[in-house]
Amino acid sequence: MPDSHELEKKLSEMLTDGEPDYGDPEKREREQVSPKYEIRIQTELDPIVEETMKYRSMAKEVDDRYDAYMEKAKHSSINKPLAEKTDSETEK
Repeated sequence: MPDSHELEKKLSEMLTDGEPDYGDPEKREREQVSPKYEIRIQTELDPIVEETMKYRSMAKEVDDRYDAYMEKAKHSSINKPLAEKTDSETEK
């Protein structure tokens, strides 16, 4: 096993000899750049509401953790699937 003096000498040589190897400069630049934009997609249907309704049609929930969210979604006509909308709502 090399002693501490040999390790120190080897480290000193690595730090002072030649050009440092930083790897691929383009890859480093991509990793350092933070995203400037956030992509958001507006959907017609709320996936949480749709999934909750599907689960509720298959089985009974143990707790009522989604009830408040479902009540909020029920008041918003945007979150209703087209099959549940009335004729007057789909004509808008």
